[in-house]
Amino acid sequence: MLERYRTLSFLSDYGLADEFVGVVKSVVRSIAPHVTVIDITHEVPPHDVRAGSLALVRSVQYLAHGVVLAVVDPGVGTDRRAVAVEAGEGDDPAVFVGPDNGLLASAVSMVGGATRAVSLTNAEFHLPAPGPTFAGRDVFAPVAAHVCAGVDLAELGESVDPISLRPGILPVPRVEDGALVAEVLWVDRFGNAQLNVGPEELEAFGPRVALRLGDQVRVARRARTYDELGPGEVGLVIDSYGLVSVAMSRAPAAEFLGLGSGSGVFLAAPD
Repeated sequence: MLERYRTLSFLSDYGLADEFVGVVKSVVRSIAPHVTVIDITHEVPPHDVRAGSLALVRSVQYLAHGVVLAVVDPGVGTDRRAVAVEAGEGDDPAVFVGPDNGLLASAVSMVGGATRAVSLTNAEFHLPAPGPTFAGRDVFAPVAAHVCAGVDLAELGESVDPISLRPGILPVPRVEDGALVAEVLWVDRFGNAQLNVGPEELEAFGPRVALRLGDQVRVARRARTYDELGPGEVGLVIDSYGLVSVAMSRAPAAEFLGLGSGSGVFLAAPD
């Protein structure tokens, strides 16, 4: 057996309470026993394609080279496409396997863009399915494993124009009446609220920035680290992914300010 890829990175919204993750990993091992499976996360909120896309794009530049299996698939069993996508430059591109619902798009773009894609229509590389609702086990896992074992994308199904793949769904900030209108992308387990704002977009505001959060206004101080902030002080810190986070020192800023994924935040110069 040709061992083309030795690492498979796996993301899903399956959680760990049920057997879903273990079954998928066992399917992979039964077809490609040489592969090491890396669990990115399985705690994406159920059906939240946007959150899965964000977790994948945050992770992808640090993943070992190989195949990425991503499953957040509220349209499972419908006519949404199941796809495999090659991405990146060179003779040994990464391969992404998952639903064509926007989940893969931002990560594919991050590593150089799609160079080839197929719809997974060749059932020879699937498992027999008792029902249509567990594509992670019956379609995506066996396909990803066969790719690791050397099967070329062309054997997996019909060619797809990469331009036709569903685009990503990540919001971009905008300027409105002198304020920067941002959105919370993600709240991490420490309660830091990552915004869709880069550090260069803060330069117009100076060392302190007014945050309008619904009906409340808080003045946040720009800080290099969390511990530069005083007790109860709200800050803006550049996080480990290079984006601006609303944070507090050793306290959950998102809970304190009532922020969640998708919350709108207006940034402006203080009065």
